[in-house]
Amino acid sequence: MIYFDNAATGGFKPDEVINATLSAMKFCANPGRSGHKLSLACLERVYACRKILCEFFGGYDYDRVIFTKNCSEALNTAILGTLQEGDEVVSTVAEHNSVLRPLHYLEGKGVHAKYTPLDKEGNIDISALKSLVTSNTRAVIITLASNVTGTSPDISAVKGAIPKDCLLICDGAQACGHIEIDMKASGIDALAVAGHKGMLGIQGSGALLFSERINPRPQVFGGTGSESYNLNMPDFYPDRLECGTLSYPAIISLGEGALYLKNKMAESAQKIVKYTQNLHEGLARIKGVTLYSKPNPFGIVCFSLENLQSELAAFRLSEEYSICVRGGLHCAPKMHQALKSEGLIRASVSSFNSKNECELFLNAVCEIAK
Repeated sequence: MIYFDNAATGGFKPDEVINATLSAMKFCANPGRSGHKLSLACLERVYACRKILCEFFGGYDYDRVIFTKNCSEALNTAILGTLQEGDEVVSTVAEHNSVLRPLHYLEGKGVHAKYTPLDKEGNIDISALKSLVTSNTRAVIITLASNVTGTSPDISAVKGAIPKDCLLICDGAQACGHIEIDMKASGIDALAVAGHKGMLGIQGSGALLFSERINPRPQVFGGTGSESYNLNMPDFYPDRLECGTLSYPAIISLGEGALYLKNKMAESAQKIVKYTQNLHEGLARIKGVTLYSKPNPFGIVCFSLENLQSELAAFRLSEEYSICVRGGLHCAPKMHQALKSEGLIRASVSSFNSKNECELFLNAVCEIAK
């Protein structure tokens, strides 16, 4: 089986992550919800993972690292917990439904949302974004990498185009673990992280990091192990946004993934860029293939095959060649509307793939195209 669906979920994990996760499963208690030694030891390891992520992403404060089960939950926490009736927000057509659906919901609650188009090159149009932002804009919400084309905005240019009091909320699902991200240096107020993709953690891991300029309201209520007499959620972080039992093994896997990337990200990035370049060059030579992406550091290659629906192409690659890719709209409907696409085939590589797998994939696409 050739796994080229890493933009959905990373198919390969380093041994360090696997071993750390297994260890967490063997010796696991409820972190911070009990007072015995094992519970406190687990809590200390969770806090260590907060510090690791905060330092990895140039965050603002360890306590403002909130663990979630995925990037979607992190984005919902930031968006639904920050915006309210009367607020204005500017986003882009490149966003995932994890942004589009919360904003659509809020539009029914009196929030006004505007969407930045693509420019002629297929990138997010920063000049258009600047024209949409007004003195009343509460927040700009933008992806750091499109999950369809791999296009990545200049986040410093975005920050420079918006008023100082406007919040900058970023979807890092496809970018985290692939490129350096420094929240303080870039002026990012909130960063949503998917643990199970480029960060090399297991499914069920994610995080939201945020600055002191943003104070999300809780969207889920329950036990925190603190202030149990209080029927309101605590007013301090991380407890304010973390209720119920934390997914201890998932958190440990995310922290271990960050430690692995601290030393290996540059090496991994070189492989991903090389494989992505090879796939783009090879697909460009196949008759009947139309490319919708350009070489990028996120491993994303998106294309169509003439006279063949993307889902059917993905099905054939799976059934006939044992190659895993994704067909369809990739939960990003506005992006496909902007590209005038009814669905595309997306191959997404990781540093754990190989040159030989890239060649086998290109041969398979060539045979299907014929």
